[in-house]
Amino acid sequence: MITDWHFYALAIPAVILLGLAKGGFSGMGALSLPMLVLAIDPVRAAAILLPILIVQDVVGVWAFRKTVDWTVLGWMLPGAAIGVLLGYWFAASVTPEAVMAVVGLISVLFGLYRLWAERHATPRETARLPEWFGALFGIASGFTSHVAHAGQPPFQLWVLPRNLAPALLVGTTAVFFAVVNWIKVPAYFALGQFSAANLLTAAALLPLAIASTFAGVWLVRKIDPARFYTAIYWLMVLVGAGLIAEAVL
Repeated sequence: MITDWHFYALAIPAVILLGLAKGGFSGMGALSLPMLVLAIDPVRAAAILLPILIVQDVVGVWAFRKTVDWTVLGWMLPGAAIGVLLGYWFAASVTPEAVMAVVGLISVLFGLYRLWAERHATPRETARLPEWFGALFGIASGFTSHVAHAGQPPFQLWVLPRNLAPALLVGTTAVFFAVVNWIKVPAYFALGQFSAANLLTAAALLPLAIASTFAGVWLVRKIDPARFYTAIYWLMVLVGAGLIAEAVL
């Protein structure tokens, strides 16, 4: 189990953000991995967060299991499996610095995408693409999810223009990422990242993650998160840029 206080100084706020994201502040959790990468190896950081994500997924899947668009999942999940395989190959084939640079790049692009999306209407071009294009977006989502637990932008670019009812969108998102997270388990086993130390660290952080999830469910009904979102996304851009600089210098 990790005992370095520098790690927990970053891990505690990272896991709180992850819990808030699962509790209703969608998108905020994408900052969690870039924060942890400031303290430890990026692949190890992703492996520590994965069991936490899987436990948190149970709540969302159970709550929205009856409102799922299976057509969307049918097109995207096979592609996501390919994307996870590509993410595994990438992580296994390159240096930790290269993985750090990609995590930083994904963080920057995610932050900029979300900042752009706040100011513009949802793009509708993907709604006119053939259905099988969903598999391509699935590949992109699986890859970014494996490398940085940040699969939402490709997923949203394909799914949001389809104008699903709110409950259907939430349920489809919950089931998609729950399945993708389980697909990632064998890949992280193959990378040798499910060590006792990593699993114990995840277990130590899990109660905080669960409490943060319930806090998110409560807070999302009480406050206007707009300014908070903006600050988080700008922080993602800055942290991502810092990771890129650290990786290449």
